[in-house]
Amino acid sequence: MKPGVVAESARRFKRGVAFAKPQAGRYFAGPFRMDRLLLAISTFCFLLGFAYTMHALGARVYQASRLNFFAILSGFLCQTAFLYLRGETLGRCPLTNRFEVLVFLSWSMVLFYLLIGPAYRLSLLGAFTSPLVFLFQMGALLFVDDVPSQLKSAPNSWLELHAAISVVAYGAFALACVAGVMYLAQERQLKTHHIRSIFYHLPPIRDLAVANGRLIIVGFVLLTVGLGAGFKLGSMFTHSPLTAWSVGVWVLYGVIAAMGWLHRISPRRVAWLSVAAFCGVLLTLGGLQFVTEKAVS
Repeated sequence: MKPGVVAESARRFKRGVAFAKPQAGRYFAGPFRMDRLLLAISTFCFLLGFAYTMHALGARVYQASRLNFFAILSGFLCQTAFLYLRGETLGRCPLTNRFEVLVFLSWSMVLFYLLIGPAYRLSLLGAFTSPLVFLFQMGALLFVDDVPSQLKSAPNSWLELHAAISVVAYGAFALACVAGVMYLAQERQLKTHHIRSIFYHLPPIRDLAVANGRLIIVGFVLLTVGLGAGFKLGSMFTHSPLTAWSVGVWVLYGVIAAMGWLHRISPRRVAWLSVAAFCGVLLTLGGLQFVTEKAVS
């Protein structure tokens, strides 16, 4: 082997390129992408479940359907397969750009729905969750560049934990927003006495209030864990712009959770705040691209 080749290999190893999968470049440059195909199938599944529910509600024959549930479950499994393949290719948690963050956030939302939906009899929550997940993933597929960040060093376990847990927390906040919208819609119909057909299929308003409050608390606890993992990184994390943004979100939801838990505000205001807070998080969603090492380098 030529000395120049050996020297180049040594330089690449020092820069951390050896930690990346050797086939990653070819994989992301290839015309056929298995992970994107899985994501497209997942997106179609969520669209199918939402369309079926809207059709049934329009025909006034809606009832909890296995078709809707299995459409969401199939979409979730395809999301999981996408994240697994992407993680294997990158050799790290797939949160290296905006595209992956949107998919991970969508996956987190569906995960929480599958966990709490049956427990709280919130079958119709899937009909409200599906369009939001569909919009996130379709927007990612059509409008967001899918260019993974190159790994400059070995994956840091604390950074990986911080990134993953934080985005899962945002998934809980997103589903709390959806539950808040359902709560406000039902309350409005009760106050105005303009009862529409969808009202009879909504969960009890008390169940929506309880689910909304608990999702906020769960998201707050997860975000606390994520921030704790981030602070383990030391000064390179504490001096990052992402830290101030994350702490701001943490304080905001901490106040909402505390006031709701102590009954200082009504469930209606908790619902309004959960919707407004998540809309604020969405407006700054671009900041989530910095959960990679760029934020702490």
